[in-house]
Amino acid sequence: MGELPITPGGAPKGAPGAAVRERYAKIHVELRRRICLLDYPPGERLSEGAIASEFGTSRTPIRQVLARLEGEGLVKSVHGVGTFVTDADIEELEQAYRLRVELAGLTRELSALSPDAELMEVFRTLRRRSKEMLESGTPRTFTQLDMDLFEALMKLTGNEPLREICQRLYYRTKRIWIKSAVAAELDLHEEYYMFDRELEDIISALEIGDIKALGNIQKAHISMSFQRLMSASSKHKKSPM
Repeated sequence: MGELPITPGGAPKGAPGAAVRERYAKIHVELRRRICLLDYPPGERLSEGAIASEFGTSRTPIRQVLARLEGEGLVKSVHGVGTFVTDADIEELEQAYRLRVELAGLTRELSALSPDAELMEVFRTLRRRSKEMLESGTPRTFTQLDMDLFEALMKLTGNEPLREICQRLYYRTKRIWIKSAVAAELDLHEEYYMFDRELEDIISALEIGDIKALGNIQKAHISMSFQRLMSASSKHKKSPM
């Protein structure tokens, strides 16, 4: 039998069960993770055949996953040539960053959810990882930690359309940070410290049930991160070759 096609939302059309839907969703998440960590750098051509072979599937679902990634702005398909990883430029994505700031507040106003004990432990585990990062972090481990924090925060809103928009914008802009870090444009110690402070504030707000404060914390840290990136980018352009 042929592979089941995937719908734009990531679920195979007519799938016999949740296990199949989850399998294809995991392929999407894994390819997105590789793009954000620069395992697939900007400009790299993604081979449908190679990816299909790696995940033990046919090209059909891979083609659908790549189409979804293209809709998210992470890859671009060139007819007759192939699918390539797009680049991420801070000036081009400035408006996306600014929209992320505003949406961070909305996630705490529209269908906000309180964390259960299991999710609170996820945040505390992230804080322990953050403390370790202060001692031996790398741009890659930091990026993965930041992505894990983002996904944990997304579990605090029950508004599915809002969550989808936030995810699309987040992953589209995420590569800007690691690109700047690799280019030595950022003070990594400061970045790690600010992230740890954010996590501390997030956990404090959650422990007392102040969801509105959580939104303000997120807005402030996204805004400050963007300003540090802009400053580093500006200095890099002014530095002599």
